[in-house]
Amino acid sequence: MNKRSIEIFVGLFVVLGAAGLLFLALKAANLGSFTSGGATYTVQARFDNIGGLKARAPVRSAGVNVGRVTSVTLDAQTYQGLVTMEINQGFLFPRDSSAKILTAGLLGDQYIGLEPGGDEKDLAAGDVITQTQSAVVLENLIGQFLFNRTADGPGEDK
Repeated sequence: MNKRSIEIFVGLFVVLGAAGLLFLALKAANLGSFTSGGATYTVQARFDNIGGLKARAPVRSAGVNVGRVTSVTLDAQTYQGLVTMEINQGFLFPRDSSAKILTAGLLGDQYIGLEPGGDEKDLAAGDVITQTQSAVVLENLIGQFLFNRTADGPGEDK
């Protein structure tokens, strides 16, 4: 091999490495969806606490991605977190479905989990999911545990 072909191979290796790092960064930032989602419909849900939920977070049902969060805002009248999501047209959920903010993995990425209800009518564009469960905030759980532990008094083991 001459010097020129070695330089070409090294250059290709560097370009492939940079492309791999870019792909990994996009996946980690939840921006790695390169395919178009097709037709969607928009629904909203209100939560008392959204935790660390961000726009572009996945919406899942039974572990399957069925949509994406498009925006997270504060409702100025109810002071609740208002989450707007786009659900793929291929997935129809009953109107009495519930939405939960769940945590995935050790990194704590949050997503919306949809649980279908039993209503005969399906959610339509612009509907609001009324049955919601807010995010579980680890700091609040630890605070409650410590508060209950000190309220029990010292020296008592249960």
